[in-house]
Amino acid sequence: IVTDQIYRRGQIIFSEGDEGVGFYVTVSGRVKVFKLSPEGKEQILHILGPGEPFGEVPVFAGQQFPANAEAMEKSRILFFPRDAFAGLISKNPSLAMNMLAVLSRRLRRFTIMIDDLSLKEVPGRLAAYLLYLSEESKGSSELELNITKTQLASLLGTIPETLSRILGKMSGQGLIRSEGPRIHILNREELEDLAESARKL
Repeated sequence: IVTDQIYRRGQIIFSEGDEGVGFYVTVSGRVKVFKLSPEGKEQILHILGPGEPFGEVPVFAGQQFPANAEAMEKSRILFFPRDAFAGLISKNPSLAMNMLAVLSRRLRRFTIMIDDLSLKEVPGRLAAYLLYLSEESKGSSELELNITKTQLASLLGTIPETLSRILGKMSGQGLIRSEGPRIHILNREELEDLAESARKL
């Protein structure tokens, strides 16, 4: 039923418009799901780590993939063909419920991201993302970015130069301390206020 494959860094797993004939699960490594504008600008939609499925929706709906998926580093990926998986979940309803829970969490995160991109300035988007990372780390104020600044800029819908400038301003105003990939939240209350507003720094 399952195909086990190793993808090298930068290798495309599927492209926008490909037929959704199955879905994938990351075993090791990381995968980014992204869209490209007509001008070639990349907008990252999801970054997925070990244990996370992707490409599920077109499989259930019988549609094409709406975005691209690429290995961010050497990654081991499992591929589940649609027909085989449909038979599997018909015999194991709990598997379908687990998949639904994963999709629901991802939809919630994606809805928040769209809201941030459309309604907030870049500082608010960055503040919201840092708080999201903190929440995922059980409220820790010590964060470590597992993506590059360029990838983070793409995720936030901006450019690396703007991101670096805003990180500098946040540090200067005492909201955070930035040390390479490590970010320390110093003033959570101010960061939350920035994340909830549409204001600039």
